[in-house]
This record gives sequence, structure tokens and C-alpha cells, in this order.
Amino acid sequence: MLYIVILFLFAAITLYFLLGGADFGAGIIELFTSTDNKHRTRKIMYQAIGPIWEANHMWLIITVVILFVGFPVIYSEMCIYLHIPLLIMLLGVIARGTAFSFRNYDAVKDEKTQAFYTQIFVYSSFVTPLFLGIIAGSALSGQINPKATDFAHAYIFSWLNWFSVAVGFFTVALCGFLAAIYIVGETDDVDEIKRYIRKAKIMNIVAVICGALVFLASGYEKVHLANWIFGNPVSLVAVIAATISLGVLYLIISHKRNRQWIRLLAAFQVCMILISVGFSRFPRFVIFKDGSSMSLLTEHANDNSIDDLGIGLLVGSLFILPALGYLYYAFKKKDR
Repeated sequence: MLYIVILFLFAAITLYFLLGGADFGAGIIELFTSTDNKHRTRKIMYQAIGPIWEANHMWLIITVVILFVGFPVIYSEMCIYLHIPLLIMLLGVIARGTAFSFRNYDAVKDEKTQAFYTQIFVYSSFVTPLFLGIIAGSALSGQINPKATDFAHAYIFSWLNWFSVAVGFFTVALCGFLAAIYIVGETDDVDEIKRYIRKAKIMNIVAVICGALVFLASGYEKVHLANWIFGNPVSLVAVIAATISLGVLYLIISHKRNRQWIRLLAAFQVCMILISVGFSRFPRFVIFKDGSSMSLLTEHANDNSIDDLGIGLLVGSLFILPALGYLYYAFKKKDR
């Protein structure tokens, strides 16, 4: 049952990145859109994420619940050492959701307040994935120092370092890339399709640049990232698959073929990146500066709690997944 719980944990993390990350990317795309095109971008983004943007946070809630119930020691350690970036990320989620609701559903469409909501929405859409990446980079790279004797080294420099920040910007770029790709299928206007394909290419270039910065920062921070990613066959195959999928993606985009395949390839590429990063670290979930780590296979709750959690997740998925699938189907059918 423990492996079932772990499977749900990684599935929830992946789905939050693919779906929630694309939602954040919508705000990122809007942030870097020219003034002349902002209104059109905002309208298409609203059509795409408006019906289901809140549902995507379900995956974050499931992740937190699994960690809290199934791996309480890991949960508490992360909340202690990374409480600052976690707080900023959660505030970003709240601010973004609030601004999105008021901007699109407010009864009074005042120009000044609309501009204020828009600023909150786009900047929180940037900040939230930035700190999500910082948290992931800090937890997996051995930046947390459990032997620190002062506040700064224990709770500031555990996440405020070149490597974690570079991972954060890489995460932002991936979210923007996913959003641009997903939006391609939301409009039939040829000019709009070309515009979002161009944005997707730009965001992909930015992601490559940020990925290079991650490698440079890993050398500076003495994080052995090359061995981490290329040191085992599974991660190496995942990197090769991600590279090939990117080439196929550009080929399909260039010939303007099936847009559903474009979305699937983008999601596949991001999944391969996550596998290449996470496989060599498994089952370790938090790695400390002194070389020690916290494993999902050892730092878990008692067997009864794991069994109850696993059963709850299995039974809950029978109700949640069909309902969620129907939600997507219903709104997509309504749009047509």
C-alpha cells in the first residue's frame, strides 16, 4: 500500500505541474504580452482556464494531504526549513485566485480596480511557480543545512541560493511554454494560432537558457547535477526522449498539424524532464547539506495510517477522476 500512496503522490505533483503550471503560465504569457495584444490574450486565456482553474489546485491539495498524513516527518521538516518560500508560494496562489475572480466576475467593472486586479494576477502568476521551483530545487539538491546555528543559514540560505533560484526561473519558463502550447488549441483564428506558436517557441528558448543557468549554478553551488541527471540509464533515456519530443513538436508546429498532438508532446516533454530529475533521487524526498536525507520508504507514518490513506486515495479517485473528466468535457463542449 505504501507504493500506491507514493504513486499517488508523484501523480499529483506531475498533474499539478502540467495543469496548474499551465494556469500559472497563462498569467506569465499575459505579463510579457504587448499592450496592443493584452486584451485579446486575456480573453483567450479566460476562455481556456476560466471554467477549470480552481479545479487544478486539487492536485496541490492532494499532495499536501498525502505528505501530511502519510509522511508527517518529511512534511514537518520541509515546513520548518522552507517555511518562507512555502508561505510566499501559498500567498501567490491565494492572491492569484482572488485577483482572477474579481477581474472576471466582479459586478462593477471599474477601470482602475480592473488594472489593479490584473497586476496582482500576472505578477502572482510569475511569483508562485518561481517559488515552487525554488522549493523543489532546495529539497532535492542538498541545500538545507540541519546543522546551521543561525537563522539566516537555516531558513534563508537553504533556499536563497543560485541553484534553487535558477531552478525557479526554469520552472517559470516551463509553465509559460505549457500555457502557450495549450492555448494553441483554444482558438481557430489563424493569426492567433501563429502568435501563440511564436510565444511557445520563445518560451522554449527561455527554458533552454534557464536550464543552462541551472547547470552553471550547480557548478557554483557544488551540486553534481550532471551526474544526478546523466548518471543513470533511466534519467538519460528520459533526457533523450524529451529532446526527441521537442524536435517532433517543432516539426508538427511547422506543418500546422493536429493541435492535440502538440499538447500531448509538450506534456510528454515536461514529464520526461521531471523523470530525469526525480528518478535518481528516489526514494529520497529531502536531501540535506551534510549528505543525510529523508526517504519516502522509511520516513512514513505507521502501517495502519498508510493503509487507510491508500484506500482513501483509491476509493476517492473512483469518484474524483470521472467527475473531473466530465468537467473538462462539459466546458469544452460548451465552448464549441
